[in-house]
Amino acid sequence: VIRDMAGIRVAVLAVAISAASAFNPLLSTGLRPASLSRAAVSYRPASAARVGLSKLSMIKQVPHGKSGKLVDLMVSDDAKKAELAKSCDFEHQLTERQLCDVELICNGGLSPLDGFMNEATYKSVVDDMRLPTGELFGLPIVFDTDSDDFAVGKKVLLKQGDKDIAVFTVEDKYKPNKVHECSKCYGETTLEHPGVLMVATERGEYYVGGKLQGLNTPTREFPCRTPAEVRAELPADKDVVAFQCRNPVHRAHYELFTRALDAPEVGKDGIVLVHPTCGPTQADDISGDTRYKTYVKLSEETANPRIQWDYLPYSMHMAGPREAIQHMMIRKNFGCTHFIIGRDMAGSKSSITGEDYYGAYDAQDFAKKHGPELGVTPVPSLNLVYTEEEGYVTAEEAKEKGLHELKLSGTKFRKMLRGGEDIPEWFAFKSVVAVLREDM
Repeated sequence: VIRDMAGIRVAVLAVAISAASAFNPLLSTGLRPASLSRAAVSYRPASAARVGLSKLSMIKQVPHGKSGKLVDLMVSDDAKKAELAKSCDFEHQLTERQLCDVELICNGGLSPLDGFMNEATYKSVVDDMRLPTGELFGLPIVFDTDSDDFAVGKKVLLKQGDKDIAVFTVEDKYKPNKVHECSKCYGETTLEHPGVLMVATERGEYYVGGKLQGLNTPTREFPCRTPAEVRAELPADKDVVAFQCRNPVHRAHYELFTRALDAPEVGKDGIVLVHPTCGPTQADDISGDTRYKTYVKLSEETANPRIQWDYLPYSMHMAGPREAIQHMMIRKNFGCTHFIIGRDMAGSKSSITGEDYYGAYDAQDFAKKHGPELGVTPVPSLNLVYTEEEGYVTAEEAKEKGLHELKLSGTKFRKMLRGGEDIPEWFAFKSVVAVLREDM
């Protein structure tokens, strides 16, 4: 993939596909480099201690899982941390994706998980989108490796550079059927899908399951508060509407999530939690650090008391409907009662043909189906357009009134950005544009 300085894909090289097989011999078993055929989509599942209980109990939303309590695996005592680290058999440097998963397991963002999934749990989530105990769970959370050192019974010190992050006790090691996993979770087995490509070329041959004990939080350019910390600042007994994004927020996005507060599904005096993912995503997205800078600027510029900004250390899979469930579940743990579902949420396109893998409303329909059981109300996003006469209105209203729409494609926007041209303020905030240009 060739990218310009703004992180935009401008070409896809065939050599990237041929090179993929060199990284993982399992590609020859069924992951197809250039197949345009579709695998059968399987979206239908089969049959805070540190914050204070009085504050947490006032929040409307309970954490995911039968216990209704946030998992907290962080060890607070320094002597105990040192003792745990010393007890480990060997060290392992975490990848960026692994680092995100470890952090969210340890701080309760992935409650009720208390470690990486063993084979039985993995298979249950892949096949049925449920934990063995019955709770919905969108995508498997796995620890991958090619190393023989990860043997059952071993204790591993997980690290970020010189920093001790967690102790991982190995309880299970298994060889996954990656083709089956991709077919069920992504609805695809072609390497043209970014999630399939990640599973095939980034992940090791084996998955390892076992419990975690958190030692320290990762060092990041962007602060990621824990679910308990976020919950502590949410209003008592009010609806909290989560807005997930992995790109800079432009005018249409801002209009979308502020207007969501007026949706019929949302109660009086609700707030929006803008909760972008700042971890790894698909190759042509703008970096998490740059995205974070745009969010900070925009939060300062808008200063809206009904909007709370926080950041999520999550790595995107681009898995469409099933990832929508994953996002809803995680935001439930952060205290959200509602979740905005955009058009083609967590969707992706073929790296060869540009064809969409999921329908525009697949994620919305899937969220509506499973939202009641999950305990999170999906809020379908409005299809907004900008008009000369009335500013942002719905596309339906613009058509009905015969209003004149102004349009600016993403390709044109990026060209104007690189060329130093003025960006219309109806399209993008000046503060956001300034950050993007600084990081070009």
